[in-house]
Amino acid sequence: MRSLAAKGIEPIVVSEKGGVPAAASRFVERTEPLPDPRDDFLAYRDALLALAERFDVDSIYPLRPEDGYLLSRYVQQFEAHVSLVVPPMDALERVHDRLALAAAAEAAGVPVPETKSLDDVDDWSGRHVVKSRYNVLADAYFPDRSPEDVDVVKAIEHLPPAVEPDRAETVAAFDHVPIVQEFVPKDGEYMVAALYDHGDPVATFQHLQIRGDSYTGGGGVYRRSIRDPELASVAHDLLAELEWHGLACIEYMRDARTGEYVLTEINPRFWQSLPSTVRAGADFPWYYYLLATGRGDEIEPSYRTGLGSHLLHGELGHLMSVRSDESPLVDRPSFVGTAAAIAGSCLVEPRFDYLRLDDPAPFLHGIRTKLRRNR
Repeated sequence: MRSLAAKGIEPIVVSEKGGVPAAASRFVERTEPLPDPRDDFLAYRDALLALAERFDVDSIYPLRPEDGYLLSRYVQQFEAHVSLVVPPMDALERVHDRLALAAAAEAAGVPVPETKSLDDVDDWSGRHVVKSRYNVLADAYFPDRSPEDVDVVKAIEHLPPAVEPDRAETVAAFDHVPIVQEFVPKDGEYMVAALYDHGDPVATFQHLQIRGDSYTGGGGVYRRSIRDPELASVAHDLLAELEWHGLACIEYMRDARTGEYVLTEINPRFWQSLPSTVRAGADFPWYYYLLATGRGDEIEPSYRTGLGSHLLHGELGHLMSVRSDESPLVDRPSFVGTAAAIAGSCLVEPRFDYLRLDDPAPFLHGIRTKLRRNR
C-alpha cells in the first residue's frame, strides 16, 4: 500500500475478513468485501472479476497461494479487464507439484533434496521430512475435486530418524498423498525474490533469513539483504528451466555438509517479507505495476545490502515456538537465549515491517485483532 500510494496509485484492499489491518493504513482509501475463497472458490473468483471489470482497476496482485492459482487458472477471464503478470498453468503446476519441481531443479542442475511420493519410499533409514505434494489443492490438480473447493496445505512433519509414518493417518492429515524429502542439515536459510518476463529477469532480490516463523523453519521474520552471485545463479538456472513469467519467491537452505544452496520451494506470489524488500530499495509492488501495464522498460532494479528488518509478531511467534513446537531433527534452542537474541537484534537494527511512526494504525490494529482471536 505504502509503495503504490507513493507513486500516485490508489490501492484497493479486498478481503473476506472484516477490518484487516492493511485497511487501517493511511495510504488506503478504499476497501471491498469478498467471499471466502475456501468456502466457495468460484464465488470468490466471480466477485473479484466483478471488481476487475470496473474502469478504475488496472491490475490484481497475487498475495496468497489461492490468489496465484486463481489468476493463472482463469487468466483469460481476468485479462479481458485487467493486466496481469502470472505464469501459465503448465508452469504453475510444475511449481505447485513438488515432485515436478524437484525434477525441474535436477534438469537445471540445481541442488534439491531427494524427493519421493510417500508411496514410493521403501527405505526409511536416515532422516526425513514429510511435506504436502501440492500446497494448493484444487480441481486442476485433482479432477475429482469440485471447482468450488480449494484448500491450502502448508503442514510439514519432521519424522524421528528411521521411523516409517502411518500411511493412512499421513494421507488424511495432508488430504492427499504427500512427498517425503531427505532432511538436509543447514547452516543458513535464504530467499531469492524475482520478477520475470517470459523467461527474462526483470528484477531480483536476496536476503539471509536469520529467524523464521518457528525455530524449526518457516517464513523469515528477521532477515538481512545480501547479494551472492552463486545464489543468483542457482535461482536463474531454475527459473530459466521453468521459462518463468511473473513473481517468484524461491527459498533455499545452505547444506552444512557441502556448502551448496539447496532448493526448498517456490511460491508464485508476493512474499511475507515484502516490506523489508521494499525498505531495501527493491520496490516490487511498483515493478509489478509497471510490467503489468506495459511500462517494463521504466524498471530500474536496485537495492541496498546489509539491511536487517523484523516482523514483530513473527518474532514473538518464533519465541513461542521454542516452548510449543517439537522436532526430532532440530535441536530446541534456549528460550532465554532466544529472547535475548530477539531483543538485542531489535535494538541494533530497529527496522520493522509494520511498526512505522508515520503509519501506526495497521500495527496497532493487528495487535487488537490478535488479542481478540486469542480470548
